[in-house]
Amino acid sequence: MNTDGVLVQALVVAFSAAFTGNILLTNFLGMCPFLAVSRQVKTSMGLGWAVLFVMTGTCILNWVVYWHVLVPLHLEFLRFIMFIIMIAAFVQFVEMLLERYSPVLYQNLGIFLPLITVNCAILGAALFMVIREYTFVNTVAFGLGSGAGWMLAILAMAGIREKMKPDRIPQGLQGPGITLIIVGLMALAFMGFTGVLSGG
Repeated sequence: MNTDGVLVQALVVAFSAAFTGNILLTNFLGMCPFLAVSRQVKTSMGLGWAVLFVMTGTCILNWVVYWHVLVPLHLEFLRFIMFIIMIAAFVQFVEMLLERYSPVLYQNLGIFLPLITVNCAILGAALFMVIREYTFVNTVAFGLGSGAGWMLAILAMAGIREKMKPDRIPQGLQGPGITLIIVGLMALAFMGFTGVLSGG
């Protein structure tokens, strides 16, 4: 495949990961921090950037480890353990960076920053990358697209929740009820991109 074909395919993979196959709104992975942190746009933006950075970085690292260490040694069955170790180490690195250079954001994210380690969206992206046998370029595109899609979803949710007026919501739907309804409507909206580009 020529360079143009590789780039087009990577673009399709990134677009699909961000919109039609959004890891949060299609596969519902990473819902816990999504629902808990999406009350303010500022905090959501910080967590979104952290997830984008971690997801892209860990997809790249896990691709290298899987195809250049585990597969040659026939140790593919260890991929879950290796992926989790790589994710935990990378999140620790991000946590140290934020604590050093953005202490306010570090305090705002609180417990949810270490929870990125067990965010199933991060592990899910690494597993999808292996299952779909992406090339290195497509893996980078998938990591970027998945992270961008997760960030886009949490920013949209935070914007909606900041604008909602609680007194206009029926009492039985206040809190988790209206939040889950909004998530469902957002998932339907993202499904509207199906057919714009097709990728796997």
